[in-house]
Amino acid sequence: MTRGTVLVTGGAGYIGSHAVLALQQVGFEVVILDNLVYGHADLVKSALKVELVQGDTNDRALLDSLFTSRSFDAVMHFAAYAYVGESVSDPAKYYRNNVVGTLTLLEAMVAAGIQSFVFSSTCATYGVPQQVPIPEEHPQSPINPYGMSKLMVEQMLNDFDHAYGLRSVRFRYFNAAGAEPQGRLGEDHQPETHLIPLVLQTALGHRDSISVFGTDYETPDGTCIRDYIHVTDLAQAHVQGLEYLLRGGKTEVFNLGNGQGYSVREVIDAAQAVTGREIKVVEAERRPGDPAMLVGSSEKARRTLGWQPQYPELAVILQHAWQWHLQRHSVNEH
Repeated sequence: MTRGTVLVTGGAGYIGSHAVLALQQVGFEVVILDNLVYGHADLVKSALKVELVQGDTNDRALLDSLFTSRSFDAVMHFAAYAYVGESVSDPAKYYRNNVVGTLTLLEAMVAAGIQSFVFSSTCATYGVPQQVPIPEEHPQSPINPYGMSKLMVEQMLNDFDHAYGLRSVRFRYFNAAGAEPQGRLGEDHQPETHLIPLVLQTALGHRDSISVFGTDYETPDGTCIRDYIHVTDLAQAHVQGLEYLLRGGKTEVFNLGNGQGYSVREVIDAAQAVTGREIKVVEAERRPGDPAMLVGSSEKARRTLGWQPQYPELAVILQHAWQWHLQRHSVNEH
């Protein structure tokens, strides 16, 4: 017996696809809406085997037809553009997709009477941290249009709850990493900007070297420290957030991280140990807007949702990612 039907926007993408799998594993029916700009239809077909509707959250007619053709209990929303640098050079793209697209989706939900919404937000809404680990009450002052677009949606969600009774759980997460432990799903961005896949691509020989941006930060080894969270643990939190809403929980916000940070150098060293390969490092200048340390407190998610990361160790995160990269890019280990 199904536990309900969930529309997952951006469900063909990295985090969205892992959330779809986690929903299926506990008995939810899932329909994916994805414009496939960054999503992977082949992974939906091979690993998830659910209905994929190709379309955009800005398409109100499509949303209305989706919501009237079947009965959805909730929406889980991952359909966002998430390249910080691109958001600075092309903010219009980010406000249209991340803000207007979400507004269109929320309006269609209200019209259809769907009142539970799980939103993929980001620690980028905090801007430069004033304290570490960062709690949910930390002031939100984004330093780029990407973070600002997510903060605007968070504000909309407060207002939609107040005006229309649409309840939401917002997850502000830190650095999603790793791959599904059995190797069915993983990270495959074009272009790739995340440290762990870039390091592993270097180990595979697809890149000559990995650049370390800034070695003079006030951290133990001079490189930036980030909080890496296994994507499967992230997905599990989304399921628990949905279950919380379906039990009648009120609108709430949660950080998702491991509560501990690893420096860029520590990630590279751990990747060399996991892959058994040398990874060439090139030291480069700091990038503007990179805080020295970003680590989140997830105590609230543990307390309220009963969330418990299953794969907190950096070596395990890297091992799962490495297995995925070897398989996805069909490179022999010999």
